[in-house]
Amino acid sequence: MNIIITSCQIIIALGLLNVWLLRYKRKTDFRGGSAETLLDEFKAYGLPTWFHYLVGILKIGAALALLAGVWMPALSSPAAGLVCVLMLGALSMHLKIGDPVKKSLPAFAMLLLSATVLFGARI
Repeated sequence: MNIIITSCQIIIALGLLNVWLLRYKRKTDFRGGSAETLLDEFKAYGLPTWFHYLVGILKIGAALALLAGVWMPALSSPAAGLVCVLMLGALSMHLKIGDPVKKSLPAFAMLLLSATVLFGARI
């Protein structure tokens, strides 16, 4: 079970870091509404700019904690729990603006992976 949880942690972390650091200003097929950047996406959801930065800090922090959790397991569950909450928020925003299901798939996949880490670590 440890290899599955560790793999999930790494996938989640790399995915979050990819979106928030490498693809921050790039258009993707999964951005909400017709947004071309991550900041535009938060605007499409009707969220304030400060919230965008708060979510970014939380997601990057959670990603780093998940990576560190490979060596310090006590960090894994809180970080995965935070990612679960953030992904539920992301899914609700996609629903709020009526995005097609396709745009919600990355958030849903991250939610499942995070739940695997969160609950798998307790088994």
